Amino acid sequence: MEIDLKGISERTITQTIVRHGLRKLESLSQVDVAIVGAGPSGMACAYYLAREGVNVLIVERRLSFGGGIGGGGMLIPAVVVQKGLRNILENDFNIRYIEDSEVLVVDPAELIAKLATAAINAGAKFLLGTTVEDVLADRERKKVTGIVVNWTAVHMAQLWVDPLFIRAQAVVDATGHEASVVRIAAKKLNVKVDVLNEGPAIPELADDLIVKYSKKVIPGLYTTGMATAAVYKLPRMGPIFGGMLLSGKKVAEEILKELREQEKAAEAKSESS
Repeated sequence: MEIDLKGISERTITQTIVRHGLRKLESLSQVDVAIVGAGPSGMACAYYLAREGVNVLIVERRLSFGGGIGGGGMLIPAVVVQKGLRNILENDFNIRYIEDSEVLVVDPAELIAKLATAAINAGAKFLLGTTVEDVLADRERKKVTGIVVNWTAVHMAQLWVDPLFIRAQAVVDATGHEASVVRIAAKKLNVKVDVLNEGPAIPELADDLIVKYSKKVIPGLYTTGMATAAVYKLPRMGPIFGGMLLSGKKVAEEILKELREQEKAAEAKSESS
């Protein structure tokens, strides 16, 4: 089969990219949930929200996704997941694994690709190469109402370029060890939030605690994954990712519950007026 690779003018290339790219940016100016960080917990959270029809945006400062997955364990190309997550790997993300004596062994590249693919296929949007430099808040500075973003390249070049704004009903800090969004919110809002920094590595305890403490930090702002560990000084684990996936799932379920309660309240108010 012969494919016609007809030449395309530079004008067409530029106009098409600008037109569609800016249209996408315009559509992302207001979303239901903004997730900051495209690591395992952030992408899992996005998947579980998007499959329920929630308008989700993942903002990632790098030009790729995966967070700490890609390095495996000390650059050895394998990660592990607890056997209890077998159904999640199979049914939610179609991820293959090898059964070992105590754990499931997963290829890092497949884990990254299939988490991202599942989130995208469910309807989540990604904005790569984008850094969150501030948060939006209500007038009383008691609730996070969105994020303030700029291109990562602008920050790297140390240029002064004004940012743009993305409104969201909920923001999820999935930035990993830095918990950068919580740090910004703690500094900018009149709300007491201590970021204690993560504790030492205790793999036997870390995953359960990560899931337990992944929740709303202040109104409008949630943590998931290692950002949760940083906020509550929880022990870190290692190249085992069951807690990351369940942490994202738990936060998604909490946000879904709150969004539905808000919808019911709005419907009740509309009916009574």
